[in-house]
Amino acid sequence: MTCRGPRLLVWLPLGLLLSVAPAARAADPAKPADGGSPTGGAPQGQGAPSGNAGSKESTDTINRIIQDNEAILSGRGFTYDPAGRRDPFRSLVDALNSAQKGPRPRGIAGMLISEINLVGIVQKGKGAIAFFNGTDNKGYFLRVGDALYDGKITRIDRKTGTVMFRQDVNDPRSIKPYRDVTKKLTPTEEGSL
Repeated sequence: MTCRGPRLLVWLPLGLLLSVAPAARAADPAKPADGGSPTGGAPQGQGAPSGNAGSKESTDTINRIIQDNEAILSGRGFTYDPAGRRDPFRSLVDALNSAQKGPRPRGIAGMLISEINLVGIVQKGKGAIAFFNGTDNKGYFLRVGDALYDGKITRIDRKTGTVMFRQDVNDPRSIKPYRDVTKKLTPTEEGSL
């Protein structure tokens, strides 16, 4: 068990002394603490500013802080100064993708893998062609190697009804700079409509 009583008794007189000293100087204008004139200015012949200028600056600063707080509380004065920091509400991955590639091109080249729907797969000779429906409600025939905005087609398998994409990933936590995404053709029932 520790005793806190003596420590409190030592700090209390010291705190009172520090709080009384400025008040004593202000009450006795005949004896300034800094050796200046009784009016609060610098001694005769010295060009130091008077104590009133510092007081006016601090009063102006306090008034500006109060006005800023009132503006923020009323909802009309809030501003965010990032000072070189990133926006905490934006995704790190999206920022990297948009900074590297720029604006999206038109057509299938500007669509994400997650935005297109696999509609069908057609066999043409030894290769296969996949038919996709884009976000613009247009149909697109794609082959292996065709690129989308965030990846390209690596394999089309007609037997299993799947199309495999290699999606570019700029996630700093990821070991590989890509991931494989598979879209599967869903069979429709003939009897239901």
